[in-house]
Order: sequence, then C-alpha cells, then structure tokens
Amino acid sequence: MAFDYFSWIILPLLIFVARLGDVTMATLRHIFVSKGFKKIVPILGFFEVLIWLVAMRQVFSHLDNVACFIAWAAGFSAGTYLGMYIDERLAIGTQIIRIITAEDIIPLTDALKKRNQGITIVDGHGAVGPVKLIFTIVKRTNKAQVIELIHVHTPNAFYSIEDVKGSEHGVFSDNGNSTPISRLFSLSSQK
Repeated sequence: MAFDYFSWIILPLLIFVARLGDVTMATLRHIFVSKGFKKIVPILGFFEVLIWLVAMRQVFSHLDNVACFIAWAAGFSAGTYLGMYIDERLAIGTQIIRIITAEDIIPLTDALKKRNQGITIVDGHGAVGPVKLIFTIVKRTNKAQVIELIHVHTPNAFYSIEDVKGSEHGVFSDNGNSTPISRLFSLSSQK
C-alpha cells in the first residue's frame, strides 16, 4: 500500500496555510476595529470567513486524518502570531505615554519640545513624596524614540503606554518618511 502524500502532507499543508491566512486577517480585523478603521474591517471579515469555510470543509471531509487537525491548530497559532507581528510592523495609530518621576524633568521636557512633541505636566504625590506626571501622545512609529529620551533623561522614571483612538495636537511627527507598507517590509527591528 502506497503512502497517500495528498491526504497526509499536501492537504494538511493547505489547511495550515488557509488557517494562517484567515486567523491573521481576524487578528488584524480586531486590531483595526479597536483603532476605528471602518472601511477595511468588512473587507477583511469577508475574506476571513470565506477562507475559514473552505478550510473547515476540508477538515470535516477528512475527520479520520489527525494531520488535518494538527494543521488546523498550528495554523491558528501561527496566524495569531503573524497578525500581531504585522500590526507591530505597521505601527498604525497613536499612543499616550504617561511618565511619572521624582527626577529633574527639565532635560526630558526640553528634549521632547525640541522634537515638537506636545506635553502636559501635572504635579503629583507618590508613595515617597512629590512627583511630576508628564503626558504625551505619540505616533506608534515614534514610540521607541520617546522611550529612548525617557531612558536617557530620566532613567528611574516609571512610564506606561496605552493606545489612543484619536487625537489632534501634540503628536510627534516623522515628517512622512515612512509608510505602513514600508514599515511592514523593513528589515530593522522595532520596539
């Protein structure tokens, strides 16, 4: 009896690739929904479900083939990872960085102002005394630059980062030097 290459190698590979595609689209669709991209979400959803139906039909047509189940699960895992990786590389949207420090903030605020970065400073009181809270909204493409400034000028500062759905002023400009597509295929790593 000859080994059935199609059932045990090619079909599971096709199921893996289909699952990789539909879960990647699903992950990106969820991310785009949270960022308010209303036009691309239905298109991604259409192709996501279409691919899912084709892959699911193949799994149900071959219920006696454990390789199809393994390919299904592996495609799901890999698709989740790939979707998050693509989102990180595209770096679409803005984030708010909250910096809390008891250190001298003048060097940090001067460095942020030199880069035309909008900031808001609030006096606060921490567990061990007075602190300054600095709020700034940055494009995700520039987050690493602002974090580097924090590390250089206030190395003991606590900071947190959160996605922002929209803002109008104070966003650090990248002067249009990069696009989401160029960032996706860039070889340099981003934080």
